[in-house]
Amino acid sequence: MAARPQSVLRAVVQASRLRPTSSSLCSSTRLFSTTIRNSRPELSSNSTSTTTNNNAASSNRSSTTTHFGFQDGLSESEKTERVAGVFHSVAESYDRMNDLMSFGWHRVWKDHFVSSLNPGFSSSIPPKPQRILDVAGGTGDIAFRMLHHAHVLNRNPDVRVTISDINPSMLAVGKQRASQALPASQQAALSFLVADATSFDPVAVPDNSVDLYTVAFGIRNFSNIPAALREAYRVLKPGGVFACLEFSKVSNPLFDAVYKRWSFSAIPLIGHLVAGDRDSYQYLVESIERFPSQTQFRQMIEDAGFLVGGQGWEDLTGGVAAIHKGVKPL
Repeated sequence: MAARPQSVLRAVVQASRLRPTSSSLCSSTRLFSTTIRNSRPELSSNSTSTTTNNNAASSNRSSTTTHFGFQDGLSESEKTERVAGVFHSVAESYDRMNDLMSFGWHRVWKDHFVSSLNPGFSSSIPPKPQRILDVAGGTGDIAFRMLHHAHVLNRNPDVRVTISDINPSMLAVGKQRASQALPASQQAALSFLVADATSFDPVAVPDNSVDLYTVAFGIRNFSNIPAALREAYRVLKPGGVFACLEFSKVSNPLFDAVYKRWSFSAIPLIGHLVAGDRDSYQYLVESIERFPSQTQFRQMIEDAGFLVGGQGWEDLTGGVAAIHKGVKPL
């Protein structure tokens, strides 16, 4: 007998209040350690600027097809427009929906992701400045953690973070949250940039200008992932780190079956009941299913020119999510 929508929602809300601890993370490998190199000129912080593609990039996009969830044969520009519509629709409820969809696990994964990168660490006195570009950073979840870790835990006030997102609605939520949640010193170290991660404006984000490039739960929505990886390589300094936290492939067949049943039945329903938007959350579930496996994505990172150590990724919660890292060669 099928559960009523109200009972499903009540169970999900109650479950999302259970705060998992970092000790319950399931990891499959030790990641190589990385040292973020000395700083170079910081990013442009014009929060109203919009990245424009050059003619060559636009021409390439028009001749390439991609997918939007399970729909194939779309142009890259069409996918970009549809994804923009999704995130404009979900911006106000995005953080609450993340709690409901992941039972709060996304908070643990993000904490672990940031801790593994140890932003702000420096063996020199005074500590070296660092520039971090958080791509598809929208509401600020990763950027705020980065600033707290760097400024408070590592006592390095010369760490600056630029949140980049193609969607102004998501950035608007991030700006509002920053003004309410961050101390003045951290707000001063934060900037916002409206930009397409597949082709940053080289004036706003110059070559070899970033120490650490992060993207969390965003890269699967990009219209051209290889192009975004190449762009990450361009903007990072030699020795700079690319770090990605993304939904991935579950390794245990039984767990995978349960997880997929939950994802495709419950998450769109929750989106309908909580956010009034079933279609957007149906797309988000489909985008997770279409994202490359851990092995495939590792190869894509290497193909972009990055050095990848060991296995190349760390599974979280049995592979529901995974952390990937690459280093730009010196």
